[in-house]
Amino acid sequence: MARSAILNVMVGAATKAGRSLARDFGEVQNLQVSLKGPGDYVSQADRKAEEIIYNELSRARPGYSFLMEERGPVEGDDEQHRWIVDPLDGTTNFLHGIPIFAISIALERQGQIVAGVIYNPAMDEMYVAERGGGAFLNDRRMRVAARRQMVDCVIATGIPHLGRPDHGRALIDMRHVMADSSGIRRLGAAALDLAYVAAGRFDAYWEDAIQPWDMAAGMLMVREAGGFVSTRHGNQDMLETGSVVVGNELIHAALLKTLNKPVQKA
Repeated sequence: MARSAILNVMVGAATKAGRSLARDFGEVQNLQVSLKGPGDYVSQADRKAEEIIYNELSRARPGYSFLMEERGPVEGDDEQHRWIVDPLDGTTNFLHGIPIFAISIALERQGQIVAGVIYNPAMDEMYVAERGGGAFLNDRRMRVAARRQMVDCVIATGIPHLGRPDHGRALIDMRHVMADSSGIRRLGAAALDLAYVAAGRFDAYWEDAIQPWDMAAGMLMVREAGGFVSTRHGNQDMLETGSVVVGNELIHAALLKTLNKPVQKA
């Protein structure tokens, strides 16, 4: 595939940060047997990867603003462009030596996501997309799965952990989706859930109460792979509400219907 200059910058930043995370991931696996544990080491790895990405993107495009998981918002002189960055999505997986984690970088231009990169350095899988240019996994074109019946589908979600809201709502959603689908999967990395839908590995995905940096790049990938994206109520304010539902046209509509079923009272 032919990449634009801006996408090459993003891929370069993700690759460099990915090398750092891959080295630290090996150390974390060794730390699993220590009494101290790897928690502090992981937070350092996260911050180091974010610093690499920040420096690479700032050098290539001075003045662009940032929204970063660790650093928060950084205002730049260019009001039209903003980088949305998660340097390590899937921190708990990383912490436990599970090779399902990713770097996510999106570029927002005038309020629209126009480019996205998601990179899993443990598996060397680079997902990229540009608005109007398609979505690719390691230079191979991605398309969402073509299943037409939800009963045949494998659907991904996130499960709220300790300290996250809406445990009861999540349990209701899972009960409804389990009854209507072939099965539910939970990777523990929202960016990869979205990338897997774009690649046709998952048929659909939904989650609530997640951050813009978890979903910005992945939403673009799903759309560029032929999929549909909305909140659980069918709206387009995903980044503002933290709610996202994705799939092909038929499965997206069916999943929305399932998620909005009336709650049965006990």
